[in-house]
Amino acid sequence: MNVVLQTRTVCADQEVQLIKITQEVKTAVEESGVQNGVVFVISAHTTAGITMNEGLPCVEKDLVDKLEGLVPTRDVYAHAHFLPSYGATGGNSPGHIKSMLVGNHCVLPVQGGKVVLGHAQDIYFAEFDGIKNRKYYIEIMGE
Repeated sequence: MNVVLQTRTVCADQEVQLIKITQEVKTAVEESGVQNGVVFVISAHTTAGITMNEGLPCVEKDLVDKLEGLVPTRDVYAHAHFLPSYGATGGNSPGHIKSMLVGNHCVLPVQGGKVVLGHAQDIYFAEFDGIKNRKYYIEIMGE
């Protein structure tokens, strides 16, 4: 069995943003040499997630808007206090909660050296904590 792990970086240009990473995952799988197996896409952060959905701007907007409705940025959160271990004030509880709702990973089959996706499926890195450099992992396992 072959196992290939890649680390990728991404940077949102908005405070909250769904960034399509489907092509990056497809390329990683094709370059891995794995013909049949699975690919895991995993966020390295607790205020960002990995999710899958239909790749249309209107769907992306609906998802971001409805998550904001469920977990408003401007609300009262216990995490909004000074954290000595960080040396800063925590104020990103909405990001933690939203990332928990969308999840931190997805798993897809690999057949014939390609990622198996549904007709309208795209893979997203979901940023919920501002404009910053982030990491995610693509791990491909198989023969």
